[in-house]
Amino acid sequence: MQRRLAAILSADVVGYMRLSEAAEEPTHHRLMSLRAGLIDPCVREHDGQIVKNTGDGFLATFDSASTATHCALSLQQALAAATTDQPISLRIAFRMGIHLADVIFENDDIFGDGVNVAARLQSYAEQGGVIVSEAVFEQLDMAERVLGSDMGEIFLRNHERPVRVFALRSEPGPVPARKIGESHAGADARASIAVLPFRMNGTRSLKVSIADGVVDSIIQSLSGLKELFVISRGSTLEFGRQRADPVSVGRKLGVRYVMDGTVSLSHSRVRISTELIANENGAVVSADHYDGKVSELFDLQDRIALKLVRTVAPHVRERELRRALRQHPQNMTAYDLLLQALDLLYKMDSDSFARARGLLQQAMALDPSYAPPFTYTALWHVFRVGELGSPDPDGDAQAAVDRARAAIERDGNDPLALAIYGHVQAFFLRDAVTAQRFLDQAIEAGPSVAMAWTMSSAARGFVGDGSLAVQHGETGQRLAPADPYRFWHEGILAQAHYINRDYDQAVGWARSAVAHNPSIRFTLRTLAASLVAAGRHREAASAADRLLLLQPDFRLTPYAPRCPFAPPILETWIGHLRKAGLPD
Repeated sequence: MQRRLAAILSADVVGYMRLSEAAEEPTHHRLMSLRAGLIDPCVREHDGQIVKNTGDGFLATFDSASTATHCALSLQQALAAATTDQPISLRIAFRMGIHLADVIFENDDIFGDGVNVAARLQSYAEQGGVIVSEAVFEQLDMAERVLGSDMGEIFLRNHERPVRVFALRSEPGPVPARKIGESHAGADARASIAVLPFRMNGTRSLKVSIADGVVDSIIQSLSGLKELFVISRGSTLEFGRQRADPVSVGRKLGVRYVMDGTVSLSHSRVRISTELIANENGAVVSADHYDGKVSELFDLQDRIALKLVRTVAPHVRERELRRALRQHPQNMTAYDLLLQALDLLYKMDSDSFARARGLLQQAMALDPSYAPPFTYTALWHVFRVGELGSPDPDGDAQAAVDRARAAIERDGNDPLALAIYGHVQAFFLRDAVTAQRFLDQAIEAGPSVAMAWTMSSAARGFVGDGSLAVQHGETGQRLAPADPYRFWHEGILAQAHYINRDYDQAVGWARSAVAHNPSIRFTLRTLAASLVAAGRHREAASAADRLLLLQPDFRLTPYAPRCPFAPPILETWIGHLRKAGLPD
């Protein structure tokens, strides 16, 4: 055994799992050809030695940081030239990381913490890029340093202290203005991300819902961080579990990052494989595997969320990350029942909606300490009154209050529970002060929870604050651009524009809401009132007719006392509905 100072170059093929899945043997042959004809000779030319092959990458050692850096940059230039004629989807590209440290050499292999650091560093490099530690960067001369961009400190997996890192370019030029997770000028300053539905591999003994649970947990954890803009889970459901192009999905949803993944089950073991892809250039920012027992599933989910945030928003402090992680259930059966209920809630038809309530009840009974079933039960009662028609509005209102309060008692940091409780105060109890206090808390706890922003928009609109209602409604809609509940977000945004007297915008959003779900009554009312306010009486009459086909017994006289608008707005609203042709 020998120990000496060495520069360690760690290289890894970007998206090797995806490339092998698409064409295993051609990918292997192309990689071996690059190794023999380009990579190995370049390493030897720089007096380096490849000490380990990792299947989809390699480790090499050099006597100095400078020669390791020269080799890495030369390799990236040569690899880019050698693969330029290949389709982007099949192109082999590398990420590389370099660290300088004391290393143990034994039996033609290397060991030690420095090796681990180099391997972790390469996972932060972009496609075709090189990332070096501060220890390496300090050894470079000024001509080499001008190729670097300071990325600040990042936390590497299994390391308590952060490591300062630098990204290197292969040629001199303007220093990139962005660090990891930063936006282009004029865009939202936060890193934006969508998590696609994970695919299932292996046995189905624990149902496909386990993959849904992984995604739901990751999204809920990320949504609690102000530094991130997280697209709602529902907005990615339309992409299903088929092989979708993450870049096209990211562009459709307007996000900078997309996470894709698979869940593999075998007896009592689970493996979660993830890829984080940068929409800007299709580069795989990181690809990871998380293995454990099924009983450790929630710990694995937390690890995925922590790694993801450290990658796209490395400035988020550890305490804030830990705070954002969700409470875990004590009972796996209750958790599975919750996931089944959520799947039915998203379908928004009467049969599925009814079955969801029974599943939620079972989940609450099996694990009385777990907050989410109580939260979604409260939401079920809210939607039953507002969207599907309740035979007992007062009873549903009280149930919504009770369930939301119970959820907050179990998890006072649950943004959806806080939002629903606030919405109940505004919609049912007309307590604007309490409503806004809880809705503000909900947004503070979950800045990327679309429902919190949209419910806040509704509450602001009820009391006539049209400007803020529009602002909050737009944020909610942006967070849920393709959600099954998009009709609700769009309907509340239409209502906000109506309150703000921008009737053309109100009509546009109301029409979109009706198109996405023509069976929802409040959006038809909003469309009818907005059309009257815009002077489009014939179209308003048509909207009123559609509402009466859906709800033949609708009458303005019993409706008005239940309508949550404050008196000055209420009279105008009822007047517009009357002019549309709705009966008293």
